This record gives sequence, structure tokens and C-alpha cells, in this order.
Amino acid sequence: MTNHDRPLSPHISIYRWPVTMATSILHRATGLAMAVGFIVLVGWLFDAASGPAVYAKFMHVMDSTVGFIFLIGWSFAFFYHLSNGIRHLVWDTGRGFEKDHATASAWFVIVLSVVLTASFWWAAS
Repeated sequence: MTNHDRPLSPHISIYRWPVTMATSILHRATGLAMAVGFIVLVGWLFDAASGPAVYAKFMHVMDSTVGFIFLIGWSFAFFYHLSNGIRHLVWDTGRGFEKDHATASAWFVIVLSVVLTASFWWAAS
């Protein structure tokens, strides 16, 4: 039995994610990325305490292109999670829930995270 009058679910090709949903998902993803980064940080501390030869191997990996991309991604995750966390703190006061404000603050968090990440790496070089 087929019912051609039933509405279809929005397909991925026609459904557009609101930026607020994307920032919510990205907040969770950056939290996971920071957890992985902290495991690498513990590995760095362990290798630093294990002696110069072990530390040199670790630094060789981190000085590679893959290590550099990891560090940039980890710093972006930090700045994004920090910025979006401040946004959530503002929400905890009961402000910013209007659709226009939520959308504007979502875009602000994304742009601020990119700017902070770029500024950090510019200052570090």
C-alpha cells in the first residue's frame, strides 16, 4: 500500500543546517578534540621526563606537517570551545535566546575562533 499524499522527510540535499545547530555540534567535537590533545600533552610530558632521545622523537613528529596541522587544530578547538563556552555563560543569564541574537552570536564565535587561532600562531612565529 503506497500513500503518495504523505510528506517526505527533508532530504540532505534540500535541508540546510542552521548555524546554531552547527555550532552546537562543533562545540561537542572540539571538546573531544581537546580531550585527545590533552592525551598528547601528557605524552609530551612523559617523553620530556623520559630523556632527550625519547623527547627528540616526539618533537620530530610534532615538527612534521601532520604535527603542525594537529597543533593548529588543537588550538582552534581550544579557542572555539572557550568562545562558545562564554556564549553559553551569557545564555545562562537568560540573554541571547532570540533567533537573530543566537544566529549572530554563533557567527561571532566562529569568526572569533578563527581570528584568535590565527593571532596565536602569528604571535608564536
